[in-house]
Amino acid sequence: MLSALTIVLAYVVLALPAAAIGIPWAMLTGNISLLYRWSMWILRTGVKLARIRVQVEGRELIPARTCIFMSNHVSNLDPPILYPELPFRTAFFIKRSLIKIPILGLGMRLANFVPVDRDGRLESARESVRAGSKVLASGVSISTFPEGTRSRDGRLLTFKKGPFYLAMESGAPVVPVSIWGSEHMMTKGSLRIKPGTAHLAFHQALDPKQFATREELMVAVRAAITSGLPRWMWADEAAQPNRP
Repeated sequence: MLSALTIVLAYVVLALPAAAIGIPWAMLTGNISLLYRWSMWILRTGVKLARIRVQVEGRELIPARTCIFMSNHVSNLDPPILYPELPFRTAFFIKRSLIKIPILGLGMRLANFVPVDRDGRLESARESVRAGSKVLASGVSISTFPEGTRSRDGRLLTFKKGPFYLAMESGAPVVPVSIWGSEHMMTKGSLRIKPGTAHLAFHQALDPKQFATREELMVAVRAAITSGLPRWMWADEAAQPNRP
């Protein structure tokens, strides 16, 4: 539990001055850059204090333009591990309930995070896509976990359709991201954090215009993410591309 207490304490202590200074500055100037950089530093610092090493490969494959990053999701540690490693500012798809958290929710709104309802309604999905399209049009990238929730056993879950509607509508390149290692550090339903090494692999960006349907794009993204995961994390080995 020591690592868990360390990372929580670090986030609370470091977030207070960031919120006290960064949020008013963003509201006065309309510029979120200071608060965003400060937040990413806090996330990275917490991960280091928890004795989690992050090994990254494929960063050179990320295009120098607005993108949609799509990653698998195996642990609550994935966001603080992944987000600071993204090369430029991104907004994120988040549960709508998080927007209601005092102070934190305000910061998320200022950063153009996209709230998502999990009620299954078509109109809710369309609203999220519209909001995401506006964010991308403003020049800010978006990151999302297309599974919609964490995998309990590390294996890939079924992808939600929303992120792929957004990709096809916006035309923004999709960068698949594989993450593994964190599934052993903090399992779903547990608050215990174990030190270790998390692995991130960025894959070649996919151009939505090269796919006739969102289903084809979804298959391509899934194959790319799978290619960077250990074999035991594959959802269906018979349906996956050949790899050593």
